[in-house]
Amino acid sequence: MLRDFSVQSLFMGALTAFVGFASSFAVVLHGLTGVGASEVQAAAGLMALSISLGVCGIVISLATRLPVSIAWSTPGAALLASSGGVEGGFNAAVGAFLICGFLIVVAGLWKPLGRMVSSIPAALANAMLAGVLIGLCFAPVKAIAFNPLFGLPIVLAWAIVGSVNRLYAVPAALLAFVLVLTFGVDMPADFLANLSSALVPRAQFVFPVFNAAAIVSIALPLFIVTMASQNIPGIAVLKVNDFHPNPGPLFATTGLFSMMSAPFGGHAVNLAAITAAMCAGPDSHPDRGRRYWSAVNAGITYVVFGLIAGVVTAFVGLAPPVLIEAVAGLALIGAFSSSAMAAFAEADTREAAAITFLVTASGISFAGVSGAFWGLIAGGLMLALARFARRKG
Repeated sequence: MLRDFSVQSLFMGALTAFVGFASSFAVVLHGLTGVGASEVQAAAGLMALSISLGVCGIVISLATRLPVSIAWSTPGAALLASSGGVEGGFNAAVGAFLICGFLIVVAGLWKPLGRMVSSIPAALANAMLAGVLIGLCFAPVKAIAFNPLFGLPIVLAWAIVGSVNRLYAVPAALLAFVLVLTFGVDMPADFLANLSSALVPRAQFVFPVFNAAAIVSIALPLFIVTMASQNIPGIAVLKVNDFHPNPGPLFATTGLFSMMSAPFGGHAVNLAAITAAMCAGPDSHPDRGRRYWSAVNAGITYVVFGLIAGVVTAFVGLAPPVLIEAVAGLALIGAFSSSAMAAFAEADTREAAAITFLVTASGISFAGVSGAFWGLIAGGLMLALARFARRKG
């Protein structure tokens, strides 16, 4: 196993973790605070997720000798940001995180549930995801309107670097965000002292509370989004690169690690979809049999990032919220465009997808249940009616 290690896999693994962390940690922080987490709890949640997914990636990749990249659910975090607080506060959200992790375990071990999730029309799942993401994708424009001197450098860095290499677009926006924050925002006198104290990792146990509103508003949509937008595409990326794992045990393992991180504020751990190609592709190593070390090295790097999550959140906490949302929105534009294209690609499902998208994007909750769930229900009913009418005709 040690003979399979290479400097190339070390570099690619570290780069994978950096891109995955830097491109979406702002989405995670925004999502956790959106469902009631305090700044300290959000930092603890980010730490728990990073460490959990890092260890999960190491365990799975070493056990299977496959380059299985693990990530947190970025679409799931965006869903949390749009869901808002629920009855019971962050404790109820943590209860929903546990339920979501349990459902992922069941989906991996119990084939009927896995088939049921896979049978959700891709157009509706993508429309729901697009509806969830669109609000955050407006944030870069809002940031420019809020303060052009703050917002424009972030957007321009993303656009200019992205035109050369899309992979580095979000890290460039993040670097611009750091520079804007460093030179444009007055730091409190005790900031350095607080920053040094944040170097010590601090886990925050959150006692879970279970209620119907949180389960329907958070757990079920989070489960569907994570399976449809992360786990299933993650398997597809591996297959494209000629790796053919058994999906069930992988899903169950990520669900187990999700349950382990949930009491500390982590929302979901899953297979990586976007960064998976970095570890599984030829840039990781010419020899396919040695590429799993890239995923192992990515896991180690994620653990390191998790241990300094307190520093990251303390620094980011100085920024106006709209700037954090702008970085998150730029990170999600690619996901929004691909999900929107997939949602409206087929004429037969286009109208149902549009209803799903509009109900979800409205952000309106009914009976304490978020629009993401109702969007999927409304689109599903419309699709069923259309198919029934075609059969009768």
